[in-house]
Amino acid sequence: MSFTLATWNINSVRLREPLVLKLLAEHGPDVLCLQECKSPVDKIPVEAFKAAGYTHMVARGQKGYNGVAILSKLPLVDAGDQDFAMLGHARHVAAKLENGATIHNFYVPAGGDKPDREINEKFGQKLDYLSEMRDWFHGDKPEKSILVGDLNIAPREDDVWDHKKLLKIVSHTPVEVEALGAVQDAGNWVDITRQDVPEGKLYSWWSYRAADWDAADKGRRLDHIWATSDIAQAGHSSHIVRDARGWEKPSDHAPVFASFDL
Repeated sequence: MSFTLATWNINSVRLREPLVLKLLAEHGPDVLCLQECKSPVDKIPVEAFKAAGYTHMVARGQKGYNGVAILSKLPLVDAGDQDFAMLGHARHVAAKLENGATIHNFYVPAGGDKPDREINEKFGQKLDYLSEMRDWFHGDKPEKSILVGDLNIAPREDDVWDHKKLLKIVSHTPVEVEALGAVQDAGNWVDITRQDVPEGKLYSWWSYRAADWDAADKGRRLDHIWATSDIAQAGHSSHIVRDARGWEKPSDHAPVFASFDL
C-alpha cells in the first residue's frame, strides 16, 4: 500500500479550518497529522473534513491549548496516547492503519524562552517530556511505525538559519539536540526528511515576528517525519510546502510531507 502523509502545526484548527481544507484540496495527503489544534475534540470541524474525503479521525484535545489530531482518507483505529511528564496536556495520539503501520503524532513542549530549567519551568518540562519519550521507546520498542509532529527542536546545523547564533536559543541548544537524539536512538527512528534531503538548509517554521518572513528566511526545521528502521527504506518523496506559510492568516509552520510504500 502506498500513501502520503503530512504533518502540520496548524495553530488553531478552528481558526484555520480554511487553510486545512486548502491543503487537503491542493495537495491531497492520505493522512494529515495536526498539532496545536487548540480545541476540544468535539469542536474540531470534522464534518467539513469528512466532506473533503477525510472520513476518519483520531484526536486528543483541550480548550485553547495543545491538541493533536490525525485526519485520514484511509481507515484507521485509535491506538492510544501518552501523557509524558504528567503535564495533563493533549500532546500525543497514535493510530493504526489497516496495513499494521502505527502513526504517532506528537506536539513536544516548546520550552519557553530561557534554556535553563532552574529559572524556566517550561524548559524543564520539555526536557522531562523528551526523557520520558526516550524511556518509553526503550521499554516498548516500536516496529512498523511512523512518528511525526512538531518536536520543537531543530537538531542539525543546517536545520536553522544560523547555527552559531541559535546555540543558546531554545529549540537548538545542545542539551535539547542531545535529548532528541536519545529519543531517536531509543526507538531506532530514521529521520525520513533528511534521508530524502540529506544536505542543505531546510525549514518548516518562520517566526510571526519577522516583517517579511520569506525574504529574511530566518527559519528552523521544527517539524519532523521519522520511521522505524524496519520500514525507513519505504519512505520517499519528502518535501515542505513552504508556500503555506504565506497563505492568508497562516500558521507560523509549514506542512511537511513524505510518502511510504508499505
